[in-house]
Amino acid sequence: MFRVSQRDEIFFDYFVATAENACKAAELLEELMNNYVNVQDKVKAIEETEHEGDKQVHKILQQLNRSFITPIDREDINLIAKELDNITDSIESTAHRFSMFNVQSIPEDAKKLAKLITISTKEVKDLMVELKNMKKSKKISEKIIEINRLENEADDIFRAAVTKLFLIEKDCFEVIKWKEIYDFLENALDVCEDVANIVEGVVMKHA
Repeated sequence: MFRVSQRDEIFFDYFVATAENACKAAELLEELMNNYVNVQDKVKAIEETEHEGDKQVHKILQQLNRSFITPIDREDINLIAKELDNITDSIESTAHRFSMFNVQSIPEDAKKLAKLITISTKEVKDLMVELKNMKKSKKISEKIIEINRLENEADDIFRAAVTKLFLIEKDCFEVIKWKEIYDFLENALDVCEDVANIVEGVVMKHA
């Protein structure tokens, strides 16, 4: 039987680094929304973080092309890498809407979603840390459940926010702007859940 080398286990380290980058992007987004000044500079910082995420994914895919034996299925490595990158992509897309749409102030519901993104990305990072020792880890299932719970909480906030938007806001342009921003915020949390679901499938394969 072929054995997985330490070199090929570097995939797990790359996953952690990519997740840490998503955490950084989430923290920058939350700071932007809670302290809404110097918007262009803060959006630029998030954009640079997204570029760093792209580099991390490129490293993973390069390593995948070089590796004959991998610690988990090649398809799962590819999926995890791309979904981790999609978290940061959604965060960057959200940030750009603030400058593109000339947003003047941030509703509390949007701030709540940003906070949940920060918490959820940290849970995703912890999940990546545990993945390397999936056969021994007692925390993986807890992390997956918590990420799913956070996504459900976000769904409740999202629905309430959009309902309020259409009931109260009289300016149709504001409705269009904020509906799109809420969609991107929710998507970031959906992708965190997607990562958790992929990991759950990986763990089941290797149980």
